[in-house]
Amino acid sequence: MNAPSNLLSSASRAAAPPCAGVDPASYRAAMRHHAGAVTILTAGGPGDRTGMTATSVCSLSDTPPRLIACVNRSASAHGLIRRTAAFGVNMLSVDHAELANVFAGRRGIERDDRFSDGDGWLSLATGAPILKAALIGLDCELIDEHAHDTHSIFVGAVRAMHLREGEAPLIYFGGAFRALAPVG
Repeated sequence: MNAPSNLLSSASRAAAPPCAGVDPASYRAAMRHHAGAVTILTAGGPGDRTGMTATSVCSLSDTPPRLIACVNRSASAHGLIRRTAAFGVNMLSVDHAELANVFAGRRGIERDDRFSDGDGWLSLATGAPILKAALIGLDCELIDEHAHDTHSIFVGAVRAMHLREGEAPLIYFGGAFRALAPVG
């Protein structure tokens, strides 16, 4: 069966021009209304680690366990994820807002030095740094990459997991870190 003619191939999508009438600043402002779980994406090992705060992470499938993470090609994590073919996804609790700021580059701390201000790190299957105090630490093997404009979509096969329950997640919404509140 042929794909519908209105769908572009992945090569065509990657080279497609920006949408007319939607400028980047307006798009960023609109996306601030999309609440997202705050994660720290990590890569590398002691002495050559880096990480970044990200909300562009989501589950792809549970059978087999796969996720996607979108990373700017100019981020220090991008090259290290490609070189090591592994990355960690650390979903943060509300107690980790300052750590999220550190890994977002808001404190002037770079690369491996960012790991000294955490609650401790461990390695699981791939060696990617996993935050011991994260709500969920997912250790991923890089199995695919899709380049689009300024970012790459990394597909990770989840090889190991570290879970802590009972904490509230850190959320990014409206340009700020927030906590969830029950409704009703």
